Amino acid sequence: MIEKHIVLEDIDPVMFYGTANSNLQMLRSLYPKLRIVARDNVIRVLGDEEQMCAFEENTETLRKHVLKFNSLTSEDILDVVKGGHIAEEVPSGVLIYSVMGRPIKARTDNQQQLIDAYAKNDMVFAVGPAGTGKTYLSIALAVKALKDKVIKKIVLSRPAVEAGEKLGFLPGDMKDKIDPYLQPLYDALEDMIPATKLQEMMEKNIIQIAPLAFMRGRTLNDAVVILDEAQNTTPAQIRMFLTRMGWNTKMIITGDRTQIDLPRQQKSGLNEVLEILDNVEGIGIVNLTKKDIVRHKLVTKIVNAFEQYDAAREKAEKKEQY
Repeated sequence: MIEKHIVLEDIDPVMFYGTANSNLQMLRSLYPKLRIVARDNVIRVLGDEEQMCAFEENTETLRKHVLKFNSLTSEDILDVVKGGHIAEEVPSGVLIYSVMGRPIKARTDNQQQLIDAYAKNDMVFAVGPAGTGKTYLSIALAVKALKDKVIKKIVLSRPAVEAGEKLGFLPGDMKDKIDPYLQPLYDALEDMIPATKLQEMMEKNIIQIAPLAFMRGRTLNDAVVILDEAQNTTPAQIRMFLTRMGWNTKMIITGDRTQIDLPRQQKSGLNEVLEILDNVEGIGIVNLTKKDIVRHKLVTKIVNAFEQYDAAREKAEKKEQY
């Protein structure tokens, strides 16, 4: 009797084992000459050598399937064990799959432009109103690069301007103070990476989420770096951020020029940098519009209403000046 240890690398073992270990139980029934014991991400196998070779090969096929599709069903297991065939190629246009097995891909032409710009450039600006998927899609691109082992880490940042960068009066340690302002980034990651795997990646600093002020002095290599809500940066802050770029690194900067929370007299760093870096080779600028909004249909109506209000107010202010 021989024994082998199989390590389920880069995936959430809970997803592989199934609800209440249902997938593991099925594998045990399909390989009656083996004793299969699983703990954490390690499967210990004892028994018949011929069945063990088949089990090891099929387990690796199933592991790769989970890595790509974020799901594993009893039908998938039967397809592999009985026939050796299973979907291996991700359909064209799909970036990755969510933890619920939903394909994440561009849903509008401008979203596809963002994906294309990312492929062609090392730095991309995605500018558009709330709900156009610019942050979500950017994080999906970063997660895909990490899964494909093109990069070693993901760095996500955003300015905590809603708190006026004055976090000292808030309760708790620094993490407790800044986490509420970074929650939208956590939400997107939790939709794409199983909770236990995400926690592990964050503990190992493979995925880093930090306020913009923490970027100073760093050089970021082998990474996808995303700056969210860039319209709330000052010119000095965004210049500092853009110069953190190291070797084998891509940057995505997202923002909404209609939602600037800076003091009225303060110029937005995003607005300034878009003027300065326009037509620079290696930098892509993608403008999303209200037609790209993929949230509830009311969001589009709200955006339209505010646009009309802002235009009317601006017209009234100009009339008062004259």
